[in-house]
Amino acid sequence: MVSSSHLAAAFRELVRERPESPALVWRGREMSYAGLQALVLAARAAVDRASAGPLCVVGEKSPQAVAMILACLDAGRSFLIPPPSIAPAALDGLVARAGCVDVLDPRDIVSDSAAAVPAPAGHPAPAPYDPERISFMLTTSGSTGLPKVVPLTTGAVDRFTGWVHERFDVGPGRTVLNYAPLNFDVCLLDIWATLRSGGRVVLVDPDQSTRASALVDLIASNGVHIIQAVPMLYELLLQAGPGIRLESVEHVLITGDTIRPASLAQLPGLFPNARFYNLYGCTETNDSFLYEIPSPAKPPIPLPLGSLLPGVRARLVGEDGTVLTDPGAGVGELYVSTPFQTSGYLGADLPEKFVPDPLGLDQRIYFRSGDLVRRDTIGRLTLVGRNDFQVKIRGQRVNTRDVEQVLLEHEHVLEAVAIALPDEQTGHRLHAVVRRRPGSRLSGLQLRRHCAGQLPAAAMPARLRITDEPLPATATGKIDRNLIRNAELKES
Repeated sequence: MVSSSHLAAAFRELVRERPESPALVWRGREMSYAGLQALVLAARAAVDRASAGPLCVVGEKSPQAVAMILACLDAGRSFLIPPPSIAPAALDGLVARAGCVDVLDPRDIVSDSAAAVPAPAGHPAPAPYDPERISFMLTTSGSTGLPKVVPLTTGAVDRFTGWVHERFDVGPGRTVLNYAPLNFDVCLLDIWATLRSGGRVVLVDPDQSTRASALVDLIASNGVHIIQAVPMLYELLLQAGPGIRLESVEHVLITGDTIRPASLAQLPGLFPNARFYNLYGCTETNDSFLYEIPSPAKPPIPLPLGSLLPGVRARLVGEDGTVLTDPGAGVGELYVSTPFQTSGYLGADLPEKFVPDPLGLDQRIYFRSGDLVRRDTIGRLTLVGRNDFQVKIRGQRVNTRDVEQVLLEHEHVLEAVAIALPDEQTGHRLHAVVRRRPGSRLSGLQLRRHCAGQLPAAAMPARLRITDEPLPATATGKIDRNLIRNAELKES
């Protein structure tokens, strides 16, 4: 049993005590903890040669990239993980914000053949443990603009990965699927909590991430126990065909976005032995709420946020700045404080996002999530939308997420996004882009009829475009609203 509460030290301990235990699966090959440690040692040499200061680790997900991050942790170096497909100019901006002194590409350090080399006996000394030292520097999704740099301390990471180990029994003999790119905060559960606890991580090759049949085969052939992913993965798995049963899966966590009710209802057939969860969090705070869905076939809509994770506190603040005290129904912006959060963005002047307790009851820093949340009369919290999804059209307040939800309720709609564009006469005009199910003949007229009975006139899209192609997505699998907005502006 691993005794260390520190990620880097726990990994060292696992290499020493369980060297032949499987650590990673990549492109059909399994790598032991000793094999991964061989890559870590090669990466550690490159880290030690780099200039003093924060580093940037670029490139696609791979065992070499995982090893490079472990090497940075072992050496006590802070490191930025940018989105893998980021444009050069944007990367330069993130590197400057994070203060990185060197950019390291894992592909330049070792070849695939090094994965089979056993770990040498010698090892550079680990850095002294400092829970307040910055380690991971993650990035926000960039779905509405340039990603922001989110620094996390080693203590924050260790507290979160410790919770994952306890809550989902991650450890030796357990296999976790990693679908997200390395810059996405969900990797703290998929990869880093698993490698800290002695489990096995199945890395989804980015080249296979949209191939439904390949994803099904990967999960089935490796006996995956835990899956955490954005709804896009589950939509892909459901498209692989009827009758597929992934019986090894015990925990299915839905995170990052809202899943279509019709898709959620089908998940028990796909994962007959699993328990299902709605996991809410922000990159800035990490996960905050967990809700176990008792009956996915007939779930409450919208899904509740659930219970606070250990040590998490939350406030609801109304438009006038008044805190909505519990008990009591109402809608307000969610302020969250967690043991796993950042203290602020790097290189971005947004102090209003990190504020003192609005109730003045503690000395903790709260993050203004921008999410609007409704508390009902029994204290249950549900997500309403975002502050930046609230627009006025002809003097009426419209929530674009409500429009998207109605569009997604149509049985032939797979993806939908509603974008508010400025308009001199009405304030804003709504444009909606919808991806229809393959083989569907869904028309704009049919979709407008569907919406007419559920949306007020002000919320009806002025323009409705139907496509058979997947909507553009960010590296984390969220719909790229910024890209769609720019495209709609050009065509309007």
